Amino acid sequence: MKRVMIIGPGGAGKSTFAKQLHERTGLPLIHLDAHFWKRGWVPSTTEEIAVMQKQWVQGEEWIIDGNYGATLEIRFAACDTVIYFDFPTYMTLYGILKRRLMYHGQSRSDMGEGYIEKLDWIFIKWVATYRRRKRPHILRALTELPREKNVIIFRSRSDVRRFLQEIEQKPSEKRRDF
Repeated sequence: MKRVMIIGPGGAGKSTFAKQLHERTGLPLIHLDAHFWKRGWVPSTTEEIAVMQKQWVQGEEWIIDGNYGATLEIRFAACDTVIYFDFPTYMTLYGILKRRLMYHGQSRSDMGEGYIEKLDWIFIKWVATYRRRKRPHILRALTELPREKNVIIFRSRSDVRRFLQEIEQKPSEKRRDF
């Protein structure tokens, strides 16, 4: 596990998990949100984020946290491990509300300074419809990956905790599904 991509719905805890995995493995960590959003919450173009990702994936080791469906193929091609958070919608909606309350008036560490936590209806709708609209495409893409790719699917927070405990005990053991 040297090139890890972490994907899943908003509010699942991907960024928190990515930090914990980084702390346990020492792999360099890249939060896509921190690079995607420009000052004033202006999004980067798909081309801009693709150029950045093509540079990052050339590294021998990394963790890249974030979705950005238009550029998934870049990370799928370069990674050795995909970690997918396949959580129910109620859990992810709770996650974004909890995050909004925790970081009210503050910047999250995975976003950088100047990005005050916000929650709008567009994001709530994206999270609420993720399972129905995005999940089928992700699951299909995961089944189409070459067998040498390590695919880990978390379906609960206890799956995440167990995985992190095992990483501390057996950092090099390959896993297929959690």
